[in-house]
Amino acid sequence: MKLVYHLASTAVPGGSVRVLYNKIRWFIKKGGYEIIVVTTDQKGAPPFFPFPSQVKCIDLGINYWDDYSRNPISRFFITRKKRRIHRKRLEEVLMREKPDITIAHYPTEAWVAGTIKDGSKKVMEFHNSRFHRLTPNVKGIHRLVAYYRTWQDKRYTKLFDRFVVLTPEDADQWGTITNLSIIPNPIRESGEIAEVYESRLVVAVGRLVPQKRFDYLLEAWAMLPPELRNSWNLRIFGDGQLESSLKQQILRLGIQDSVSILPPSKQIFKEYANSAFLVMSSDYEGLPMVLIEAMSVGLPVVSFDFKCGPRDIIKDGKNGLIVPLGDCVALSGAMAKVMKDNRIRLEMSKQAKSTSEAFLEDAIMDKWVKLFNELSGR
Repeated sequence: MKLVYHLASTAVPGGSVRVLYNKIRWFIKKGGYEIIVVTTDQKGAPPFFPFPSQVKCIDLGINYWDDYSRNPISRFFITRKKRRIHRKRLEEVLMREKPDITIAHYPTEAWVAGTIKDGSKKVMEFHNSRFHRLTPNVKGIHRLVAYYRTWQDKRYTKLFDRFVVLTPEDADQWGTITNLSIIPNPIRESGEIAEVYESRLVVAVGRLVPQKRFDYLLEAWAMLPPELRNSWNLRIFGDGQLESSLKQQILRLGIQDSVSILPPSKQIFKEYANSAFLVMSSDYEGLPMVLIEAMSVGLPVVSFDFKCGPRDIIKDGKNGLIVPLGDCVALSGAMAKVMKDNRIRLEMSKQAKSTSEAFLEDAIMDKWVKLFNELSGR
């Protein structure tokens, strides 16, 4: 079976790219699959996670990301032009390669793939939450635009043979969609086990962008009692547009002795295993890979109650703690509670490891195999 995966770039260290890498590696190992990865914004960069040599990579050279800093009016007209080029070039690739299934990652102008009549079945993967644009900080005209685009997203789902979301929570937000399926992200067995009793490290992982709200995490960390800040350390693994401002915030809060921002790690499971718990401060997610990966090595998780993921996976007080979205005081208190009590960390660690087993690779990938066989009539 020939599969085409279509996304913006594989050069970034985000969770969706790691998921794609894991899927492709699994398909190649299983055998019987030919895989092509088509990107729009690769710009000659190698994949952050190196794909098997059998995988063919094609970049369309659209480069939407180049326009993100433009003013909205200019960006609107340039994007419309690029979408036409995008559709033409993608159609040429699909007509030439003749895949059985084309899988488009939202939001890489996902509707483009759905409108091309090349004979392949079309699947859209949604790695966000339904209302991810409508965060509290989006106001005025930008909120009206966000409402329009959120409405438009649902229209685009009708262009595809199957629309795949990650969690039951997100599925409920889409209402009645006849072509909707729920398939969580898979995780690999790493063999690592977290040293939650001995460690005095707290880990956070993600792109340094507004969505992740690491500024809230830093505020919460600064609220910890001095004896905890002096004996524990927070490590944030990621890069992105807010790196400079976050480092300035660390200095302004006077927490530079206990907080560090480190580059994305290709050995993230080792970083999980060296930690006592994971903390998540996002505004929204789809199903964050860091959440289930951390649990797979036995890490408890302290998290904001964002959409989507925590409510489907974290059993509050059992394998982690959930606090109200954006409540820095509550986040600080929850971290302090886990820091102070070795017994709590050990009990949560056992439960976290058990929870993660539902997301192991073979079970989840079998769902994709069944879906692809169903769509292709095999």
